[in-house]
Amino acid sequence: MFAQGSWLNEPAEWWFEGEALHVVTDRGTDFWRETHYGFTRDSGHCLGLATAGDFTAELRVQAEYRALYDQAGIMLRLDAERWLRAGIELSDGQAMLGSVLTLGRSDWATGPYAGDPGDLRLRLTVAAGVLRLQASADGWRWGLVRLAPFPRAACYTVGPMCCTPERAGLVVRFSEFRLGPPLGRDLHDLT
Repeated sequence: MFAQGSWLNEPAEWWFEGEALHVVTDRGTDFWRETHYGFTRDSGHCLGLATAGDFTAELRVQAEYRALYDQAGIMLRLDAERWLRAGIELSDGQAMLGSVLTLGRSDWATGPYAGDPGDLRLRLTVAAGVLRLQASADGWRWGLVRLAPFPRAACYTVGPMCCTPERAGLVVRFSEFRLGPPLGRDLHDLT
């Protein structure tokens, strides 16, 4: 399915291995808009796939995070001013599970991740103007990470994302990507 995507900021080094996508990040890549730091960066790597309106996407992310702000996960995007990036990000010497929601300006919600940060699954559902972000260590139990309003659209772009603001060379393996209609599960259904 990755082969149907198109790159935003194509990395110098990437390849497919079976159904998996491997990416090596370029130096100084990031997604951020204004808040706190005062700058705008839209240079991170994202392989986006177009949706037919509301959707659920799932993705497995495997990486070894080593430097401040190393990050990999999933991205939802309408344009440069309306997007979400979520996944693992190295901050204060610890791998954190977090998300950045940008609606004109970026916020940042993060916290320690109890599972293995080197092997994480993410699920993102957008339906009726609401995004629901979930994470799983095993692919069976999906805890809620974030619930937030997000602009309605006839088409979104969603897919794997990674960047390294402080260096180059984070190697990420993305696999088990699924994209389909919204699951429509109850908010407290963790399956």
